[in-house]
Amino acid sequence: MLLAKIHVTLKPGVLDPQGEAVGKGLRAMGYGGVAAVRVGKYLEIMLNLDDREEAGRQVEEMCRRLLANPVIEEYRYSLEDLAGVSTEGPLMRDATKASQR
Repeated sequence: MLLAKIHVTLKPGVLDPQGEAVGKGLRAMGYGGVAAVRVGKYLEIMLNLDDREEAGRQVEEMCRRLLANPVIEEYRYSLEDLAGVSTEGPLMRDATKASQR
């Protein structure tokens, strides 16, 4: 079993109004050192696969077809081995903590 950790962000140069609002809010709270903020998405997808090459192929396809808008977004991902880690329970994050390096 593999865990895909996927980060989707706006491409450089694409206007990020949500990031601007977060940055403005942080500066208003007294964090004057905040120069810029970019907001994106983080996804964790558990794959019932052991073949890293096939998992990578599927994650690439998922990102291209659904998870990222190729016109304005870019993505990166990593695959983490979950062998021997229980995937049962209310939170996937709890299950993956035991396997983090």
